[in-house]
Amino acid sequence: MTDPNDSAERPTPQGMPPGGGDEAYRRQLEEIQKVDFALVELNLYLDTHPTDLQALRQFNQLAQRRQQLCYAFEMTYGPLMHFGHSFSRFPWQWPDTPWPWQV
Repeated sequence: MTDPNDSAERPTPQGMPPGGGDEAYRRQLEEIQKVDFALVELNLYLDTHPTDLQALRQFNQLAQRRQQLCYAFEMTYGPLMHFGHSFSRFPWQWPDTPWPWQV
């Protein structure tokens, strides 16, 4: 019987080479980061311009785009966020590396 805690017995996430991210991983993560940056900037802008309908629409479009990007990333590479913001498939995927902040 194999130990489920033994990392040698755990398969690497689908599409992930052992020990590191591939180019598609980095590209997808960078795209999410670009959208995150734009969302933060729009959030700050909307704090001081709450009636700017065009900015609000752009924020909502980017928020929806972020959900799509994160879903696609997580289905291939595993969860991005903890505390219930991202679902995990079986087995629990958090021990798998690299984590998004390690890239």
